Amino acid sequence: MGTRLERKLAFITGACSGIGQATAELFIAEGARVLAADIQDEAGAALEARFPGRLKYARCDVTQPAQIQAAIDRAAAEFGGLDIVFNNAGAGGQRGGMEEMTVEGWDQTMNLLLRSVMCGTMYALPHLKARGGGAIVNTASISALAAGYAPVAYSTAKAAVLHFSKVTAADLARHRIRVNAVVPGFIATQIFGTGFGLDRAGAEAMAATLSERGAKLQPAARVGRAGDVAEAVLYLCSDAASFVTGTHIVVDGGMTIGPRSSWDPEVPNAVREALGITPEMLQALADAAKAKARG
Repeated sequence: MGTRLERKLAFITGACSGIGQATAELFIAEGARVLAADIQDEAGAALEARFPGRLKYARCDVTQPAQIQAAIDRAAAEFGGLDIVFNNAGAGGQRGGMEEMTVEGWDQTMNLLLRSVMCGTMYALPHLKARGGGAIVNTASISALAAGYAPVAYSTAKAAVLHFSKVTAADLARHRIRVNAVVPGFIATQIFGTGFGLDRAGAEAMAATLSERGAKLQPAARVGRAGDVAEAVLYLCSDAASFVTGTHIVVDGGMTIGPRSSWDPEVPNAVREALGITPEMLQALADAAKAKARG
């Protein structure tokens, strides 16, 4: 067992699968005790059985503010305080673009992905202050950084999570509370399947398929794993990050470095193609530059 979170008390939403579960397991391995909040009762009971005395499960639908508050208060009561909050729970939300958008779908997505983060922060604040400070980490997404990675509502909510993390870091600094975000890229979890309306079994099967086929999507040449994000969350919650607040860590295998042609030599450069610049022309220019340099 590690010691990076020795005697730390943590609250994690969406803790019974994917990134949340990987983070809960890593936190426990590093010495923390965890309140795992989720709506997957069987998975929660299984986690409690795996980590007796180290993990407690609380049913918590993060679209219901009262359930968030009850789960956070239970975490503080169970463990005698609270040091860490990981606002992680989420799903795909409203699918499609503006032509498919509904007011109800928009509101549901914002409640799930954005209001839940605000509530998790707000309700945890008294407990974190009572401990003399703490760390909050929020799960954003690379869809917050650019268009094309996710539907409109999801992307907008995640961009708001990034800014919320920044402004609350400023607001809560006087209480010695650090706030940061993680920005996952293509991570093979159930969220992709649930975003397409699949049930849990179907979503798990889709995640397995993505694990096999996702290596070509980013320069790192392998699919992202929940544990990759968990390691970033661990760092942000540990004393090693005591001078880090109001920022985010992108965990995407390099997906957002640039267009695919910037890192995959087999993909033509769209700009050069649009301008009609051939490889032969580039070679001729390079040869001319070398000749000029030689005098």
